[in-house]
Amino acid sequence: MDVLYDILDVAIYSCLGIILMLLGNFLIDLIIPCSFPEEIKKGNQAIGFVSAGINIGIGLLLKAAIASPSAVTTTAKESLAEGLISSLIYFVVGIVFFILGYLIKRLFDRKQYNINDEIDNGNTAAGIMVAGIFIGLAIVISGVIM
Repeated sequence: MDVLYDILDVAIYSCLGIILMLLGNFLIDLIIPCSFPEEIKKGNQAIGFVSAGINIGIGLLLKAAIASPSAVTTTAKESLAEGLISSLIYFVVGIVFFILGYLIKRLFDRKQYNINDEIDNGNTAAGIMVAGIFIGLAIVISGVIM
């Protein structure tokens, strides 16, 4: 019977992860002034790397939120509810810091280049750098969570 609960947890958290990854891409797309879906269709590798960084970062945050020690609960239902709530909270924290990290990087580099333009033009190096910012921040945040 525990296996069925585990499978249900996997299904629920997987669905939550997919939804939050889509939402994360949507929210970051708002600060990078180009359309992620259109750019992906054009083969813009920079956007592909940025999107991958978002997804990996969110995955790291959710893993840490799920695995973090929580208060002792009396039922599996309460444990699942607490896990879902903490996952949502850390998703929001992560996205806020992803956006702040991006904006700070953009601010510091504005005299040398415009990161928005570089990503929009498909500069793979810019996409990898931004993905690294997101993944790095996720690792730091997940370390605090756990």
